[in-house]
Amino acid sequence: MAVVYFENRFVNEEDAKISIKTNSFHYGTAVFEGIRAYYNKDNDTMYGLFFKEHYQRLFKNMRILNMEIEESVDDLVEITKELVKRNNHKEDVYIRPIVYYSDLAIGPKLIGYTAKIAIYTLPLGDYIDTDKGIKAKVSSWVRLNDNMIPPRLKVTGAYVNSALAKTEALLSGAEEAIVLNKDGFVSEGSAENIFIVRDGKLITPPVSDDILEGITRKAVMDIAIDLGIPVIERTIARTELYVADEVFFCGTGAQISPVIEIDSRKIGNGTVGEITKKIKDIYFDAVRGKLEKYRNWVVEIK
Repeated sequence: MAVVYFENRFVNEEDAKISIKTNSFHYGTAVFEGIRAYYNKDNDTMYGLFFKEHYQRLFKNMRILNMEIEESVDDLVEITKELVKRNNHKEDVYIRPIVYYSDLAIGPKLIGYTAKIAIYTLPLGDYIDTDKGIKAKVSSWVRLNDNMIPPRLKVTGAYVNSALAKTEALLSGAEEAIVLNKDGFVSEGSAENIFIVRDGKLITPPVSDDILEGITRKAVMDIAIDLGIPVIERTIARTELYVADEVFFCGTGAQISPVIEIDSRKIGNGTVGEITKKIKDIYFDAVRGKLEKYRNWVVEIK
């Protein structure tokens, strides 16, 4: 039976229940993180990826929603390690912490309520294809902006925007959406950051273009710099996607996912690009603790 962390204690999953009256359930005022832990079968060890960084971001997001919880960042890192151990995972897992207003009260506000955290784990391989590449579609749905619901904030209510874009892409025969911001420039995928490659340079939208400040995004940029690949943060026009040499998504869920077609236009030669593959191969070795250079990314869970 799976174990979860629920409102200050470890319990069996079936005992972790919230009421239908829970405030955040009604108003989308919960914040969450997506975290991964990777199993290295060669040494029978789980490696938690960017645990501290994810909880640091969670606390920044909580600040925007006026939330405070009893646990600290360091507490949550240790709680998450213990949770993975208790569930005895022998495969890659996804970890979902979520902070919500637990009050059984009506009213959309961000003061006068009590925040609680729940954390659970589940086995998860590739969220979207990471090998042969996927097809994407530029969405008709526009990304939310910072003065509406801040995209840097992983708040549950904002993911209606992502769900609309992703569903439109799936119904059109693509696997993922690319959303534009209010000014018509490339923002990100439905729930992933995006990079393009042009003339040997790695280019990604800046944080001011209504993107999530992705932890995997930063890791990709670090790998590229280590490889001597120039990294540029700048606004990207929609048609630049069509003439890019390579395109890929990245994120905790997406990992490194090459894009080989956008809006029925082949990207590059229609296969996974050389730079994308180099970054992807290093990333997947790093997250399993195989590369000493990136061991600071992971925590061993034994």
